[in-house]
Formats: sequence, C-alpha cells, structure tokens
Amino acid sequence: MGKVVFISLLVAAIALFFGERVVNLRKRALAHRELEKNHLPNCVLLPNLHQGSEDITVLENGLAFISTGLRNPGMLNPETIVGKMYILDLKEPRIKPIELRMPRNFDLESFNPHGISAYTNPSDGSVRLFVVSHPEQKTQIEVFTFVEEDYSLVHVKTIRHERLYSVNDIVAVGAESFFATNDHYFENEFLRSTVELILAQPRTNVVYYSPTEVKVVSDGYYFANGINISPDQKHVYVADLFDHNVHVLERKHNNELVLVKSVAVGSLCDNLEVDPKTGDVWSGCHPNGWKLFFFDPSDPPGSEVIRIQNILSEEPVVKQVYADDGQILQGSSVAAVYGDKLLIGTVFHKALICDLK
Repeated sequence: MGKVVFISLLVAAIALFFGERVVNLRKRALAHRELEKNHLPNCVLLPNLHQGSEDITVLENGLAFISTGLRNPGMLNPETIVGKMYILDLKEPRIKPIELRMPRNFDLESFNPHGISAYTNPSDGSVRLFVVSHPEQKTQIEVFTFVEEDYSLVHVKTIRHERLYSVNDIVAVGAESFFATNDHYFENEFLRSTVELILAQPRTNVVYYSPTEVKVVSDGYYFANGINISPDQKHVYVADLFDHNVHVLERKHNNELVLVKSVAVGSLCDNLEVDPKTGDVWSGCHPNGWKLFFFDPSDPPGSEVIRIQNILSEEPVVKQVYADDGQILQGSSVAAVYGDKLLIGTVFHKALICDLK
C-alpha cells in the first residue's frame, strides 16, 4: 500500500512540475497575445524569396545581403528547401533580389544559412560576408569575399570551434573576428528541443572569436538570438528571445562584455540591425511564439517590427513600426532600413519592403 501511495505521489509531483513548466513556457512564448494590424504604406512582397529570408544586412551603399532557405528540425518539407544568398540594390527603382553566384568548389548541398554579418575593410573598401551555416544541424561559420562587379562570393574559409556549437547570429568586428550568440546550452537535439525548452533556464551565451582567441564573453540568456553593435563599436546589443529584452553591453578593450542595461520590448525579438546614421536598433519579432513553434496554417504566426530609438540614453523609446497577423507575413525575423525603405525578413515565409514615409 505504501509503495502505491509513493508512486501515486511521485506521478502527481511530476505532472505538477511539467504542468508548471508548460505554463511558464506559454508565458515566455506570449501564447495568449493577439496582434492588431499596423501596416505601413506601399508595402510589396519581394519576388524570388519564398523559402524565408531569415537575416538581412545592408551596406552603406544600399546593397542588402539576404540569407534564405534555413532548414530547421520540425519544419515542413525540409528536403525541398535550398540554402541561398541573395542581394538587393535598394538604390535601384526596380526592387528585385538577385541570387549571388557561389563558388564552384563550395558545398551548396549542405549550405544551411542562418545569421549573417558584413564587414567593410576601412583601408580598401573590400567586403567580407560572414554566414552562420548548419550542415546536418551542426554549426560552422562560412567567410566569403563579396565581388560587387558580378555579384558573386569567393569562399575564404570555414570556421569551426567547440565554443561555436549552436550559433544563431553573428556580428563581424574585423576581417577575421566577430561576436556570436549561442541560442542553446545543449548540443544533443532531444535535450535542446525538449529538456532545455521545458526547463527554460538562462544558460545560453555570447562568444568572441578571433584567430588567436575564442572565449565566452557574456552569458545568462534564456535564448540569445540577434546580436549587433553600435556605430562607434563601443556597445553590443543582444536580443534575448524568451526574456523579451534587448540587452545593452559595454565592449571592453579585451572584448569582454559588461551589461549596462536591458530594454523591454514586449515581444520575442529575433535578429537586430542598427541604422548607422541614427544608431536606432531595428528588430523583426515574433508577437506570439507559440504560434511559431506549433504552426497552424489556419491561425499562422504573425509578424512585428520593433524600433528602439536613443537606446544608450536614460529613456530609450520602443515603438512598434509594423504588425501583421500572419495573413501577409508570417514569422518575421529581421528588419533593416536604408533611407526611407524598410525590409522585413522571415524565418520560413516571404519578405516585404515598405515605405517608412
């Protein structure tokens, strides 16, 4: 009899624990949030981008790099998705993304692009493109040189390191150095997708990489996602997806990062882009993460663009610039600006360009 009581109490305790964890997960995913549309004028879906546009970064000359074809476990028909890189000239009146020519000796079959960052060499103007890729769900960083004359990429090298095990996003700070976010703590897929999700503990981190040093420079994030840097290179911004915050960190001379403050955004913000002229931080966010994780075509995940002005001041201004309930754009992951144009990318859906004025 005592054994039966013990087992019954144990089962009840486990059920209670998992019930509380599910409630916590739904809270972090903003599962009950409903979104009101907030559209901008003159928004047009971009052609050619029908398998996502997970990350976008814009050069000062108006050329935008776009990663597409991210394959994640659990996505529908991942075998039909092909990883590609596109470029879009935002100065041209005809808005049409063009597929970048990839090197012949590069393994396109396993190419699975995620976060991206571009570094312009101040001495000669050459551009290096850093692309997070997940071949067979592992992590490596592909480094390319961009050739503007024929819109092609020349492969420079592949970077792998044990500390770069689950990289989501990256921001280049030199021709061979960058900061990167690891969005999970475990490497095992079951532990990542089940145990880690249910426990929801702040165990993810930010890593600094250079050819001579690789180290964790900041940790304690629930889901370290987007990362970028201020125009003066003195502050790094990190989006914690499940904490609904964008964290501001001071960059020390040894590239250690020290938390300055956290800015509440009220959404699950994904990638971060910084306007080089104003310093404003832009993000494509998931207003209801539950709809993203448990996709239902009859009730699709929406999209939201958040802008943070004066982020380094005592009173940053957080503003919703765009919102859609998923009827036009599903699962927004990035927002990037150039002049009065706004580009919005998605994890697996389409891409949108809008007029801000």
